[in-house]
Amino acid sequence: MVGAESMVAERLERLTDYPFARLRALLDGIQPPQDRDPISMSVGEPQDPCPDFVAGILDEHRADWNRYPPVGGTPAHNQACLGWLRRRFGAVADGLTPDQVLPLSGTREGMFLAAQALVPERKAGRQPAVCLPNPYYAGYEGSAVMSGAEPVYLDCRAETGFLPDLDALDPSLLARTALFFLCSPTNPQGVILPRDYLVRLIGLARRHGFVLAVDECYVEIYGDRKPIGALEAADGDLTSLLLFQSLSKRSNAAGLRAGFVVGDRALIEPQRRLRSYSAACMPLPIQAVAAALWDDDAHVAGVRDRYRQRFDAACASLAPHLPYQRAEAGFFLWLDVGDGVETAASLWREAGIRVLPGAFLSKAGPDGRSVGDRYVRIAVVHDPATIAEAMGRAAPILARSREKAAADLSTISNNEARRERAGGL
Repeated sequence: MVGAESMVAERLERLTDYPFARLRALLDGIQPPQDRDPISMSVGEPQDPCPDFVAGILDEHRADWNRYPPVGGTPAHNQACLGWLRRRFGAVADGLTPDQVLPLSGTREGMFLAAQALVPERKAGRQPAVCLPNPYYAGYEGSAVMSGAEPVYLDCRAETGFLPDLDALDPSLLARTALFFLCSPTNPQGVILPRDYLVRLIGLARRHGFVLAVDECYVEIYGDRKPIGALEAADGDLTSLLLFQSLSKRSNAAGLRAGFVVGDRALIEPQRRLRSYSAACMPLPIQAVAAALWDDDAHVAGVRDRYRQRFDAACASLAPHLPYQRAEAGFFLWLDVGDGVETAASLWREAGIRVLPGAFLSKAGPDGRSVGDRYVRIAVVHDPATIAEAMGRAAPILARSREKAAADLSTISNNEARRERAGGL
């Protein structure tokens, strides 16, 4: 009898365990304090409701639940997406047409299927590569592995502005790169990408013949400075580009599973064809809601203001205890605490605060260490009072972790200095 293990795709076994599965394995055996309500700040899930008008639109279109939706989207949906692109990014979007838009049942499934449609069997005579920033969104890795490509993890360190170092990309890697994922603004660091960085990366994509897939799910969540879009950096020319947009963060609609991709017609058409077979089509009532949400900017201004207030609350609680850089965009704190795994366990054990270690978002190198090891990611998605409470509990533990890491580093440095002196005698 053939064993069940032989029925599982080998590629699936190459996937890293999902970050939240790793977090459960770390924390489930730890008992949090019984005298405090636990607060989960590990998941980037908006806590505010969708706009009130969503319920009315769903009810109005309830008769459409029994109809198959068109793969390419309804005219109303696609025109709403284009209208938002014009309002958000300006005249560079004027030349876009509805056939360049595909509705997605969440951008994660859209990015996954894009890789299946666009990554070839071979590139430059070798296994193709899919580049992704490290730390990375797990969906990028899943897209790469299941397409048959080699995922290449590009470290994003503080020294490089938390962006992949384009100067370090080897020409042989670029030659076999089929797809390059980029989150703009970045997750988890909340960095707004400079225009010249995007322009340069777009040039590399066209010169080396790879698809640049820009995940802009946080492009509407920002502080004092509006993030530039890849559409602006490309001056409206989407050759070699796919831009993924989502209502999850912009409209507090994570459960709606509604987004879209806009891009190069030569790249959209293969996805449309694959999606005809995969049946990952957005239902008509959801398309109607999505169109209304993309048409409305007023609720987004309120969403943005509330996140500013939440960061203010976090800052007030953290600033007296430890230095940190406030994110320019998105809704995460990316804090250097020395040892992210140990700190996450301590926060849950001592304060009932659930956060995600940066190591669970990062690929380790041959030495077993990763760029995320020192960090924790904290989702600033609750109301300001809850955030103030959570950060008030967490701040002393975070500060203690940093101090311990600094002391350990000092001890290591002193020991190395003594060994060097002894060697010179």
